[in-house]
Amino acid sequence: MATITSKYSGDLRTESIHLQSGKKLITDAPVDNNGKGEAFSPTDLLAAALCSCMMTIMGIRAKKEGYTLEGLSAEVTKVMHNSPRKVKAIQIVFEWPSPSVSGDKLEMLKEAALTCPVALSLSETLHQEITFKF
Repeated sequence: MATITSKYSGDLRTESIHLQSGKKLITDAPVDNNGKGEAFSPTDLLAAALCSCMMTIMGIRAKKEGYTLEGLSAEVTKVMHNSPRKVKAIQIVFEWPSPSVSGDKLEMLKEAALTCPVALSLSETLHQEITFKF
């Protein structure tokens, strides 16, 4: 059974519908690739997916251990390669100014993030630069 339906809307824009929730996602080509840049580009979504997956897996691990990740945030930078045009690196800086745990639990969270399904699914040629500030 399908998870998502997508259509090309014209002018380098796509619309995708998440079938279970009915939520719509729009992408535009970026300005540096003939687009308007009015929405996430497909490669932006790739970078966001990596970050979201890492946060989700850390959240699952924290919940099992009886704590939350309140205050955890991240900044994501996508680095493009021009020839061939592809994502060369994704840089993610996680910040957690007041973690509710320390020591081994923080190491467990880092390991969980680095082994999330998206991280493990990406090509080894895409450099994942992950920094934890906690």
